[in-house]
Amino acid sequence: MRVPGAVVLAADTSVVVDEDILGKPGASVEEGARMLRRLSGRVHQVMTGVAVAHGEVTHAAVVTTDVRFKPLSEAEIAWYLSTREGHDKAGGYAVQGHAGAFITALSGSSSSVIGLPLAETAALLERVGYPLPWSPG
Repeated sequence: MRVPGAVVLAADTSVVVDEDILGKPGASVEEGARMLRRLSGRVHQVMTGVAVAHGEVTHAAVVTTDVRFKPLSEAEIAWYLSTREGHDKAGGYAVQGHAGAFITALSGSSSSVIGLPLAETAALLERVGYPLPWSPG
């Protein structure tokens, strides 16, 4: 259904390590452990694509952020999996939750890693003419 004048915002996030996209592990403890072992002690990329459409105009961006995990012990991996926090998250972890204790560095958009790159999304909304709180009246 089309709604005249509607602004549509869509976004999705992927975790990429060694050019492989890590999906969501779901309830599979084995898959979650495999993902965390792969991220352990390394830098990986979190890539969030965001698009804004208004009428016939669409603008999009991909925001890439480097995230460094500390080396994880098997006890840390088992504990984190027991929280079930990462089951529905790309890469099997949530930086805004318990997994934040595993992150030693982040280079780029922290809001993108959490889910939506706010500065870039605001810029896309402005480009399609959506009024933001600071926009001129």
